Amino acid sequence: MQAIIHIVLVILQLALLLTLSPFVVGLIRKVKARLQCRRGASLFQPYADLAKLFRKQPVISSTTSWIFTAAPYIVFASTIAAGLLMPVFVSHTPLNFAGNIIALVYLLALGTFFLILAGLDAGSAFGGMGSSREAIVATLAEPAMMLSILSIALTAGSTNLSTIVHQSALMEGDVVAPPAHLMALAALFIVTLAETGRVPVDNPATHLELTMIHEAMLLEYSGRYLALMEWAAGIKLLVFLTLIVNVFAPWGIATSLVPSAIAVGLLVYLVKVSALAIVIGVIESMFAKLRLFRVPEMLGAAFILSLLALVFFYTLKG
Repeated sequence: MQAIIHIVLVILQLALLLTLSPFVVGLIRKVKARLQCRRGASLFQPYADLAKLFRKQPVISSTTSWIFTAAPYIVFASTIAAGLLMPVFVSHTPLNFAGNIIALVYLLALGTFFLILAGLDAGSAFGGMGSSREAIVATLAEPAMMLSILSIALTAGSTNLSTIVHQSALMEGDVVAPPAHLMALAALFIVTLAETGRVPVDNPATHLELTMIHEAMLLEYSGRYLALMEWAAGIKLLVFLTLIVNVFAPWGIATSLVPSAIAVGLLVYLVKVSALAIVIGVIESMFAKLRLFRVPEMLGAAFILSLLALVFFYTLKG
């Protein structure tokens, strides 16, 4: 019976990641449009965009290799695998035995690596430019992400995400009180904006060649390959938002497999993720995109915040 419950939870979590990620993208776009006094597209426009792309025949350049066609599937699969390792609406995810925060970071890095290779494989100038920029951002963002989550892992005494979220939920929100956790939260939020290509690091709504990063690597894609890449980007955004709301604000998450607790955990999760998506939409409307040479400074600040979080942890503990 327990095995059946775990299988059902994995299927529910997979379905939630697949179906909710386009809605989060649409919600951010809607918030930006309303703050700019525009009506904006429907919240469900990303679903229509994905359906349209899946119906189109892809066009593949004759200069590309197998990396170009394999990259969308690898990026999509690695992002889904990272999402399944992470507690979403239940603190003890059934696949928590498969990896910890290190496995999560490296699964996301695997997708980024093949995305960079795909941008280079087509041989276009924009693809190479976007890949080089993405490599710089990933190199600076991933250490800050690792250190920010590690500061919470030290409190929980484990690097397993399920253990971290479960113990944080049992502490009834006290986990965000110390200064170390506040600095780790700020660092992870900056990393989220950088890794998901949001303003002020990148602007997913434009194809201006002087500033684009993520979109430059996707210019050669079309059809189902572009749909997989766009869907994977939405899932990656949802994964980072889930990390923030469940690691630093795990209130309401189900700590048992009681159906009523799972239902409440699912509802609270939807509210928290939607609220954080609205915050990102507001930030993107308030701030302009940074110049490219200022992005390392921003990510350096995230790394310093996450490092200070560890220093504060050991200082206050002592």
